[in-house]
Amino acid sequence: MPPAKPSLDLLRSLTDEHVLRALTEVRRLTRAELATRTGLSKPTVSDSVRRLCDAGLLVDTGERTTGRGRVGSYYGLADDVGHALVVGVAPEGIVAEAVDVHGDVIATATTGITRPARAAQVVAALTTAARAVRDDVGARPRLAVVSAADPVDRATGRLVHLPDSPFLLGELSPAEVLAGLVDGPVSVDNDVNWAARAERDAADDPDLDDPSPEDLAYVHLGEGLGCAVVNDGVVRRGHGGLVGEIAHVLVDGPAGRAMPLIDVFGAVGLRRPGSTAVDVPALLTAVRGGDPRADEVTTTIARAVCGVLAAAVAFADPALVVVGGSWGTEPAVLGAVTAAFGRFPRHVPIRPARLVDGAALAGARNHALDQLRTAVATATRP
Repeated sequence: MPPAKPSLDLLRSLTDEHVLRALTEVRRLTRAELATRTGLSKPTVSDSVRRLCDAGLLVDTGERTTGRGRVGSYYGLADDVGHALVVGVAPEGIVAEAVDVHGDVIATATTGITRPARAAQVVAALTTAARAVRDDVGARPRLAVVSAADPVDRATGRLVHLPDSPFLLGELSPAEVLAGLVDGPVSVDNDVNWAARAERDAADDPDLDDPSPEDLAYVHLGEGLGCAVVNDGVVRRGHGGLVGEIAHVLVDGPAGRAMPLIDVFGAVGLRRPGSTAVDVPALLTAVRGGDPRADEVTTTIARAVCGVLAAAVAFADPALVVVGGSWGTEPAVLGAVTAAFGRFPRHVPIRPARLVDGAALAGARNHALDQLRTAVATATRP
């Protein structure tokens, strides 16, 4: 028997989705421009615009075309179609943003925390920042995306405390904390994965001569250590969401002794007092020649990092290694790592991250925008 024809309601919904999606990408369009952009007929677009205006999703902006020919009205999304909440949970503090459907940050709030942070303190700071943004916008967000400087359980979205974690002591669930402040889903992932997504998304920038490939390993070298693997454009999180937790990978330490990567920094005196976090200011001073052991320290760190890169290349087969983080892009470190890794039997090109400051938040923001646009565009689905 012939396949059933789609219902009129479904066809109208699909048309409305095309119109709404076009207006998430361009702030205002006439009906003629909408027809051109969507490939729909002008009468079909006119019907859709009328339905969406009646539903309160579109508004006549009051602006009109000028010049020869018939005057056209510009339409745009209603102001209350919603926004997304984007949150960064990091040792520096909590950053919360409200992002509208056009990608504009319309409100921001920050809350400080101490280190190492306890779960109760992070919960309080996260709640305070999210409420401040909500109150500033005057509405609850449709969805939320959280970037956390800790491992994230893939199944539950809970932050996981691993041995030698330099930031959070204890476990908590950002999704549970934000559930009462957000109307829709809350997505949570660790900051290195979000930074890798931002690096991947940079491939869409037409101004870049060498766009990022779909297969890369992103290594974060800062107070904490991490790695993200992107295969076929997708960040691979693993069974438990712990892909890339490199702190305990065995590498060559001082005098060729095998030790976990995180212990190398303790062995050369570059940990923060009372913490397993890397002492970034001391490290930068050392590798820039401000320490009598500069060459020795730089060589030791480069050799240890290369051990992690060798493991990443062996298991993930990336086309490129991108190095980010507060000291990963330091020329003295990156040069030493690149030179040393080039002598390994299997190696790939290495380059610094394009985004250093705010990379994780940028990746989370991009994801939130995609999710928000989809939510708005599909608002009329039956």
